[in-house]
Amino acid sequence: MADTQTVETEPEKQPRSVRVVLLALMIAMMLAMLDNMIVGTAMPTIVGDLGGLEHLAWVVTAYTLATAASTPIWGKLGDMYGRKNVFMTSIVLFLIGSALSGMAQNMGELIGFRAVQGLGAGGLMVGVMAIIGDLIPPRERGKYQGMMAAVMALAMIGGPLVGGTITDNWGWRWSFYINLPLGAVALALVGAVLHLPKKRSKARIDYLGAALLTVGITSIVLVTTWGGTEYAWTSTRIMELIALGVASLVGFVFWQTKAVEPIVPLHIFRSRNFTLMSLIGFITGFVMFGATLFLPLYQQSVQGASATNSGLLLLPMLGAMLVTSMVAGRVTTNTGRYYVFRSPAAY
Repeated sequence: MADTQTVETEPEKQPRSVRVVLLALMIAMMLAMLDNMIVGTAMPTIVGDLGGLEHLAWVVTAYTLATAASTPIWGKLGDMYGRKNVFMTSIVLFLIGSALSGMAQNMGELIGFRAVQGLGAGGLMVGVMAIIGDLIPPRERGKYQGMMAAVMALAMIGGPLVGGTITDNWGWRWSFYINLPLGAVALALVGAVLHLPKKRSKARIDYLGAALLTVGITSIVLVTTWGGTEYAWTSTRIMELIALGVASLVGFVFWQTKAVEPIVPLHIFRSRNFTLMSLIGFITGFVMFGATLFLPLYQQSVQGASATNSGLLLLPMLGAMLVTSMVAGRVTTNTGRYYVFRSPAAY
């Protein structure tokens, strides 16, 4: 199949204000991605201090679950009330969650505060991509989205190393406090430089769809977390969760066909490109988050590596992601061709 060309116009030089906003957006994206990477290498120390090894996975799961559940809602709020204020609100919420996580006194508090962080992170991720869409013309977006992907890869590279260094030298609580100055810089830059048209849409939030999606995702996470550990796979509790999760997700899909303002418009999945990229993104996230959480735990607990060294051991894998993201974004912008970077399954 021939490569798809986008707009044929020459790339335009972006004004200084846009470049400053992009810097703030990159900081915000790094905050959302860096946090899990830092916490991954700090987890053995956190468990040693707070206890609750059986709840280890929930420190990350609470964050990612809250992020997944809140992301479509943040996107809808941005459509309704404008990107800037909603984006700044998500930064503030993320910083509150970071400060509270650093002050946690037990594993239960830490899990709860991580959920608050995750709620803010959902707004950071969707806000960054939406604002880029508002600021940058389509012909230029490949380069800047490649930069954002590179920031994500950089966070994955630096996160384990930074998390290990902070944990070894300052203590695990600073793995959360480090977000505060970075977030303050991003908040100040966005507030001072970002100027978008103010709008107020009459669209409504699909609360029922959001509730069904949240219940479905939560049930699946509970099944995969508790199955074979807290409860047998064939136990009544696991079967109930499976039934609840399936019913909620089926109900969500059905409701999205009826809702006036659906959380996830199902017609977007008619696009082969969108569906394929969503599937690849899911698989990539599944592998990367699992690796960055459990590999440091294995390296420190079994291989005897320090927190810093466990971060260094992840560099070869994550460094390749950084290079690939930068190259793919630049090539796509300069040539308008993206098909070569797609999965072989697309051919």
